[in-house]
Amino acid sequence: MARKITAIRAQKRHPQRVNIYLDGEFAFGLARIVAAWLQVGQELSEQDIARLQREDAREQAYQQALRYLGYRPRTTHEIRRHLERKGVAEEIIAAVLERLSDLGLVDDEAFAHAWVASRMHNRPRSRRALHAELRQKGLPEAIIQEALAEVDEAAGAYLAAQKGARRYRHLPWPAFRQKMSAYLARRGFPYTVIREAVQRAWQEIHPHTPSASSEVTPNDEEPPCMD
Repeated sequence: MARKITAIRAQKRHPQRVNIYLDGEFAFGLARIVAAWLQVGQELSEQDIARLQREDAREQAYQQALRYLGYRPRTTHEIRRHLERKGVAEEIIAAVLERLSDLGLVDDEAFAHAWVASRMHNRPRSRRALHAELRQKGLPEAIIQEALAEVDEAAGAYLAAQKGARRYRHLPWPAFRQKMSAYLARRGFPYTVIREAVQRAWQEIHPHTPSASSEVTPNDEEPPCMD
């Protein structure tokens, strides 16, 4: 049986939503964009009402996803998990993710490349550490490997060493080497690149001292990797 719209009123606390009154009684709320074609006096069938409520559920989930994206870019996996925690049904999540992808608001490949580039510029990490971070974001292995292909671990270790050396520049070489090696190991770098990066950082701070490499022998103990 059809029911007649007798009023459409804006919600006081949520101005982007309206309340729909049918036959003189409150029936349900809708997003303004979903209710845009409705007008007082219009009759709605039960099928019309069900369709409007499905569209409203999709719109609400889409707006939740947009707010979540407002803080920083997200992966498909992160958005899915966020909406699942909000109790959104799977078919609605799939529709929201498709809409976001079509609009270019979610792009896992672009996210992976941007994440790696940002890390290597601001907080350099090893490939192994970056791999673990991207896995936590729920990215597929193929996308991760493609993004990591551009990583230069030696350059990253050297950049990280330059940043860390400011903290330890006052130390003598043995203590400097120990502290810096541990500093870079915590960022996942392998010893093969740590050793060279530490030497270069020391020589930049103390250009007139004997080469640090002369104090390092092949039998030096490899620093533990502390992830």
